[in-house]
Amino acid sequence: MKSRPIGVTVLAVLAALAAMSAIFTTLQMLGLFRPNWTVGFFGISILGAVMWGLLAAIYIWLVKMLWNVDPRGWLFITLLSAINLIMAAVSILGASSWQSVMPAIIFNGLILIYCLLPGTKAAFGTQ
Repeated sequence: MKSRPIGVTVLAVLAALAAMSAIFTTLQMLGLFRPNWTVGFFGISILGAVMWGLLAAIYIWLVKMLWNVDPRGWLFITLLSAINLIMAAVSILGASSWQSVMPAIIFNGLILIYCLLPGTKAAFGTQ
């Protein structure tokens, strides 16, 4: 196991925040939390809840990989953040409001940008 630079710790914390955001969105889609904004997924909220729940579970798994400075974690977190940004856009098209997916857009955008920085790539040995 490699030593963990501070930047990798920041990336793991961002991934944990993205997981919490996905869990929050899952709860909204299931109707367990009623915000003041619209949440939906093409009229089938249970499908949206399942998809957001899977993304949250994968993010939780990735936090452990990032914490251990596993190079596969860097690859998966980069791909997952891009997929999650697409999922947020699809949720907006599927009747969710901007307010409901804004945390996912912010956290995943930050993660994707941070993952693509040369220093982060070097920390995982993927340059």
